[in-house]
Amino acid sequence: MIHRFKSQAAADVIMLQANGDQMLSIIGKQPAAQGIITVAQVPAAIEALEVAIEIHEAAEARRRENPGLVVEVEGDGVMLRHRAGPFIDLLKTSAQAGKDVVWGV
Repeated sequence: MIHRFKSQAAADVIMLQANGDQMLSIIGKQPAAQGIITVAQVPAAIEALEVAIEIHEAAEARRRENPGLVVEVEGDGVMLRHRAGPFIDLLKTSAQAGKDVVWGV
């Protein structure tokens, strides 16, 4: 299954369900089949994603510096920055245009 994030201001962003659920959890949304991120919610969503990226990258850096150290880094080897980048771009473009982001509709 996939998540298709849509906005009237930008191209769709399509993610596998697990990755879309991760983005939704990070921004404080309940992973669900349908939902909306309003223009008013976008700044907090972007900030939450940027903080999560910093945490993920710090954990990855510790893991690389100390190969014997076990550091939990979620994911499949794709950096969160790369996975979240298109989603953040969608949020920014949509907010600038005054449009909400929806999924599952």
